[in-house]
This record gives sequence, structure tokens and C-alpha cells, in this order.
Amino acid sequence: MPIPPDPRAARLAIRLVFLANGAVLAGWAPLVPLAKARLGLDEGQLGLVLLALGAGAILAMPLAGMLIARHGSRAVSIAAGLAFAALLPLLALAPDSPALGAPLLALALFAFGAANGLMDVAMNAQAVAVEAKGTRPIMSSIHGIFSIGGLLGAVSVSLLLRAGLSPVAAALALGMAAMALLAAQARALLPRAEDRPGDGHGFALPRGPVLAFGLLCFIMLLAEGSMIDWSAVYLVQQRGMEVALAGLGFGAFSVAMAAARLSGDALNARLGPVRLLRGGALLAALGLAVVVVLPQAWGALLGFVLVGLGIGNAVPLLFSAAGRLPGVAPGTAIAAVATLGYAGLLAGPALIGFAARLTSLPVALAGVALLVLAVAAWAGIARNEAGR
Repeated sequence: MPIPPDPRAARLAIRLVFLANGAVLAGWAPLVPLAKARLGLDEGQLGLVLLALGAGAILAMPLAGMLIARHGSRAVSIAAGLAFAALLPLLALAPDSPALGAPLLALALFAFGAANGLMDVAMNAQAVAVEAKGTRPIMSSIHGIFSIGGLLGAVSVSLLLRAGLSPVAAALALGMAAMALLAAQARALLPRAEDRPGDGHGFALPRGPVLAFGLLCFIMLLAEGSMIDWSAVYLVQQRGMEVALAGLGFGAFSVAMAAARLSGDALNARLGPVRLLRGGALLAALGLAVVVVLPQAWGALLGFVLVGLGIGNAVPLLFSAAGRLPGVAPGTAIAAVATLGYAGLLAGPALIGFAARLTSLPVALAGVALLVLAVAAWAGIARNEAGR
């Protein structure tokens, strides 16, 4: 007779899977300025290369549902996670020649993004199954732990670079640690039989009110993507920070986002979704303004903290409001909003690169601030469209 799954062990295991995912994704942030300098890329060329990461993830996400249906979210989470971690060192291996190195880096980023896309869908499907086994919600705290993983990954690679390790060695160390952590969770995650029917198996195009939620989600995740791929470049290029320390920018953003998410449920109960979403968007826009205006590196770090605090709860609030839309199945609405949202996270950094090439990186980030202000202006949709 098979041993029934332990919900407590599964809750811990899925938290550690999210931690590993955040660490590996953030481990790329300190490597971005090194790749830019080694390959001699300008902002536009770097943005084009970074587009490969988003393309890989977006193309892989529709496949995740089919793989989950066949193999279960546990198997896909672990297999994709191991591939995701194993691919991180390849991002530091591209040859110095831009003609050869840039295409090879783009290819590696495409595979890296595809593995992350598969892992992202699968681990969220697993989290839904784990949450259904308990008596209290866990999604907010799990996404907070992802942000903690981002802090650990960015700081770890930065410190390893500071200690004199090569980019390949630093990425390999983080990748191996993540692989070990993921492999250790395989038995504790819920098996395929526990997956909730329909979770992550479908795809829906956003339309009507769902489209409005999706566009707001696109903007907030574009702002998050700008921190992942451009914070370190900004600190080095615009504020003169040492390359080995530049990952601290994304680290500061990540710890602030984690704090916002871990306190989000209590703030929502006290303030309500509209005020929390509007206040967060205003705080994020202020943070981006601080990054652009203050000339010191510490000012940029302060701005990154404000951005993290501001956007931390935006996506959970938008998902929740979309799931309450009258006449629309919650799963269908949330899936459609997530499609547009992740497009902002994954493709947004490339758009920022193109804008920076036409103007400058500070001007491009100022443009993101204006978009975030639009979210503050339309925050009432979290109440009005949901009938609250």
C-alpha cells in the first residue's frame, strides 16, 4: 500500500522549490554587466540578446500543461528545475567575439528561459495542489520565499565574484547548490494523483475586462523584469559601482519585495485591494524616480528597495481580482492575465534595452515609472470589475 503524502512536508518542499527558482533566476543578474562588457554590446544589442530569455519561456509555457497532464507537476517541477540550474553556468561561457558570442549567449538564454517557463508553470500547479491540502492559503508566502531566493542568488554570485571566482565558477557553484536542493525535495512533493484537474492545462486569450487586468499585470511585471536584467547594468554604467557588487541592486529589490509579499495578506485585510494596489504603484513609481534622479549609488539602491516594496503585492492582487470577475471562470481569467503578465516580465527588459539605445537607460526607466503611474490611476478596477 502506498504511503499517503505528508501535507506538511509538501508545504516545506514547495517553498524550497520556489527558493531555488528565485536564486537561479537572480544568479543571472550579476552576470549581465559582465556579459555586456565581454561581448562589447550596447544597450540595444544587449536588449536583443535578452529577448531570447523571454522567447524561450513564453514558447515553453504552453507545453508545460501537456507535460503536467502526462507526468504530473512534481516530475515537471523537478526535471525543469534541474535543467534550469544546470544551464546557468552556460550563460557565462560565451566567447568574447560579439559575432560569435552574442548568438551563443542568446541560444543559452533561450534554453535557460524555456526551462524557467516550464518550471514556473509546474511549481505553481504543485503549489495549488499543496494549498488545497491545507486549511490556510500559502501562495503569498511562497512567492515571498521566491523573492528571498532572488536575494540569496544575487548576493551569492556577487560575493563569489568578489572573492575572485570566475563568472563560470560562481554560476556553477550556485547551479550545483540549487540542483542539490531541488533533488532533495522530489520525494516530499505531492505525486501526480494529487494534482488538481485543469490546473495549468489550458490556455486562454485575454479579452474584455480580463484584458484590462492583463495589461496592468504586464506593466507591473515589466517593472520587475527591469530590475532583474537592468539593475546591475545601471549601477555599473550610470552610478560607477564595482561590477562585483552590482548584484546588490537586485538583492535590495528582492528583499524588499519579499517583505511586501510576506506582509501582503495583513495589509490587504486592513487597507483593501484598491488602496493597496494604488499605494504600491505610487511607491514603485517613486522608487524608479529616485533611481533616475539621485546621482549616488546608495540613492539607486534606495530606489530599488522602494520599487520592490511597491510592486510586491500587485500581481497577487490582480490575479485575485481577475478570479472574482462575474461570468468568467476564475481559472480561465487568471490564466489569461498571467499570459500577458509574464510577457511583460520576460520581454519587457528587451523593450527597455531598445528604448535605452534610442535615448538612455535613465530615460527608459523613467518611462517605466510613467507606465506604473497608469496602474495607480486604474487601481479601482480591482474593486469595480470584481464587484467589490
